Amino acid sequence: MLRRIFIGTAILLGVCLPALAAPSEDEIRATEKAWAAAVVAQDFAKLDQFLSADLIYAHSTGAVESKAEYLKRLHTGAQKYEGIEYEKTSVHVYGDTAVAHSHLTMRGMSNGAPFNDRLMMMHVWVKAAGRWQLVAHQTTKLL
Repeated sequence: MLRRIFIGTAILLGVCLPALAAPSEDEIRATEKAWAAAVVAQDFAKLDQFLSADLIYAHSTGAVESKAEYLKRLHTGAQKYEGIEYEKTSVHVYGDTAVAHSHLTMRGMSNGAPFNDRLMMMHVWVKAAGRWQLVAHQTTKLL
């Protein structure tokens, strides 16, 4: 009897513990929404935590920026987001790495000109130092 309990407990732990430790798609979706809220609110403290030091930030215009370059554009007002609305997002988690692919609309100002773009966005997130950090951002305009 004791042996059955031990084996049953071992099987249960073997099945449940990895699932509890593994990041979920919902966790990444929540991280995506928190990133968008921080961008719109210009919460630079949160953005500094979300953005990896070696971030590659590729805009739909073809411009590619580092973390420092992107944050500078936000700080100076050269880039200002007024809204980010997600239509749909698919997430794939690979251990401490996750890929989020979304369709969304971004509104705001860039270099003094308004934009209201329907986009396809790819984010690559890596869990480092106990938090999710964005290592790659790529947007493409949808027609």
